[in-house]
Amino acid sequence: MDSRDARIVNILKEDSRKSIRDIAKVTGIRPSTVHQRIQKLIKEKIIKNFTIKLNYRLLNQNFVAFILINTRGELPLSFFSNPKIKDVFGVTGEFDLLLKLRFKDVDEFNDFLITLRKNPKIIKSLTLVSTIELKEEG
Repeated sequence: MDSRDARIVNILKEDSRKSIRDIAKVTGIRPSTVHQRIQKLIKEKIIKNFTIKLNYRLLNQNFVAFILINTRGELPLSFFSNPKIKDVFGVTGEFDLLLKLRFKDVDEFNDFLITLRKNPKIIKSLTLVSTIELKEEG
């Protein structure tokens, strides 16, 4: 990926609905070349998909929590399908997984936490509640 591709990617990261013509105007690259470069980035799997960024405040999901968990064995895939769980990362150190979750409020969060603690596959957890979002890319 060269600097021209990087410029195109940065524009698409801000607004994946931006037209090829608009990207061409901003970058000074011909529209046909912009199109070819985007197709190449898709083919090379640098661009995995085009998506949206939600306004979680308007969706009433502005309460963000992170939970580090230590597990006994693997968790079933159904665990990860919970719509409150937005991102999951395997991590090193004392814990196995880091979950990013979104809730309507502290009551909804508390209900989730009580259920989580009943899961026999989870040995221990450490919860962090977000107080402010400083940067979120995706």
